[in-house]
Amino acid sequence: MPESAKRLNLVQKIIQDHLVSGNPVAGEEVGIKIDQTLTQDATGTMAYLQFEAMGIDKVQTKLSVSYVDHNMLQTGFENADDHRYLQSVAAKHGIYFSRPGNGICHQVHLERFAVPGMTLLGSDSHTPTCGGLGELAIGAGGLDVAVAMGGGPFYMTMPKVLRVELKGKLQPWVTAKDIILEVLRRLTVKGGVGKILEYTGQGVKSLSATERATITNMGAELGATTSVFPSDENTREYMKAQGRGKDWTPVAADPGAGYDEELIIDLNKLEPLIAQPHSPDNVIEVAKLKNVEVQQVCVGSCTNSSYRDLMAVGKMLKGKHIHPAVSMTVTPDPSRSSR
Repeated sequence: MPESAKRLNLVQKIIQDHLVSGNPVAGEEVGIKIDQTLTQDATGTMAYLQFEAMGIDKVQTKLSVSYVDHNMLQTGFENADDHRYLQSVAAKHGIYFSRPGNGICHQVHLERFAVPGMTLLGSDSHTPTCGGLGELAIGAGGLDVAVAMGGGPFYMTMPKVLRVELKGKLQPWVTAKDIILEVLRRLTVKGGVGKILEYTGQGVKSLSATERATITNMGAELGATTSVFPSDENTREYMKAQGRGKDWTPVAADPGAGYDEELIIDLNKLEPLIAQPHSPDNVIEVAKLKNVEVQQVCVGSCTNSSYRDLMAVGKMLKGKHIHPAVSMTVTPDPSRSSR
């Protein structure tokens, strides 16, 4: 085997380490072992009913978490019954239970449980958020998650690996959100279908873990299987701040690793961008917008809810007032705003 053939990109490394069956070549079916699972209450009830039907006493993963974060309103008995069931099934089968108000699944999982180099399967489309820490995190259906909790492999068609090389460094007023908007502008909302985006290049080193999570979170809007960053010193710093320094491990592609496709973004030249109605890929430079009347501003959600994002808004608004014709919200955690 030629020496170059032994050089693996990060996606190939993680899949090789977890390969149960198949040949990890783009277009062929592979089965991979899943280390972690997550569910949220809108999808979790069916997943756990399916898991219980298997007759397995305890989950077979390294870690499984049940989050209550979506159907928060308890004006009727339906959501309350679901929440009670989720709590009881978690206690019975060795699953962590995240109570209402703890936070949205992908954000809390990033903070408390994501581990570089591991695999995560979640019944939420934004599970790839944890790719910001170097975890191969994939959103899937509830039955797939149930099977993974029972110790079965996750089967998928091996995606192509698209390398997104980041050059340079973000300039003032340009954010990580602008990076993923630029990717959306170039690839469109269907451009990631059948692909995993792997971010590389010198520009990666200038991005914090939460900035990376913003990018991997919105990779879902591309239709991508998932997105992933390497785990480096920035990852270690974040995990240490979360009290999880012992869980950190470096993971990265081999030098000279090959990719199926490549995309290059020069961060030095990137401008503030905005997605216009009615699609995330309808992206233009903010500077090109003229005489647009703004009636509502919503800051936050699962994409821009890091401490840094919210503090930037806080500093901008300190000592000022919102225009009387504008409705504005700052939502660090959608689960709390829905109660």
